[in-house]
Amino acid sequence: MPTARPIFYVSDGTGITAETIGHSLLTQFTETTFKSDRLPFIDTDAKAHEAARNIRAAGEAAGQRPVVVSSCVNTDIAEIIASSGALVLDIFEPFIAPLERELGKARQPRVGKAHGIVNFDTYHQRINAMNYALTHDDGVRLDYKDAEVILLGVSRAGKTPTCVYLALHHGVRAANYPLTEEDLETDRLPAKLRPFKDKIFGLTIDPERLHQIRQERRPNSKYSSLDTCKKEIAAADVIFRTESIPVLSTTHASIEEISSRVLESLGINREMY
Repeated sequence: MPTARPIFYVSDGTGITAETIGHSLLTQFTETTFKSDRLPFIDTDAKAHEAARNIRAAGEAAGQRPVVVSSCVNTDIAEIIASSGALVLDIFEPFIAPLERELGKARQPRVGKAHGIVNFDTYHQRINAMNYALTHDDGVRLDYKDAEVILLGVSRAGKTPTCVYLALHHGVRAANYPLTEEDLETDRLPAKLRPFKDKIFGLTIDPERLHQIRQERRPNSKYSSLDTCKKEIAAADVIFRTESIPVLSTTHASIEEISSRVLESLGINREMY
């Protein structure tokens, strides 16, 4: 088995931007095995020299030149990282020069700006949306007049993490409602949800995958049995079709993709913060 190629996400801030872009790049090279490591807050020369040593050592151990995805805005630190001998991909480099030419202004490097609190109003909107998601999780509260999204599906279909993502990344007030055994006995929406039908988006999932997830939660129970999973998914799909509710399978979809599909389907155009 070939040795995994070392890849480092290096930043003088959180490293979230470098890691997000780096992961997206790596999905285009499925035949190569990577071993990744995030090095955040490399904001002094001393830390940069230590990072360079670690990167160089990883390359020597693997017998392959490391790859560095960097979001360092400090040019001195960037040069030290480059001294490691790795292939350094500066995520800002392709865009800065064209922007400077277009705007007629030189950039003003600011460490950590991408994930700082730039606008307190939008920050509080995200926090309020998060509180909403937590208080309207799994049908805990059924007052949905202030909801922007209501995710509907059987238990463990991915509703909660999607609501949390929508709140944290888009400031969207998202609630979720788990279809109960009683709800699934009919092919119609539960009465309590009908006034909010235009806010509803359905999530479904492959029964085999649902069985695996529920087994981790309640092993060898009726709740987690494959037969139960098949019956619940089939009944939920009938409701989605009968009520013409938009639906997406979460079996192979990431939280990011699910969230984008939900927003697009419901016509919510919310800037990411």
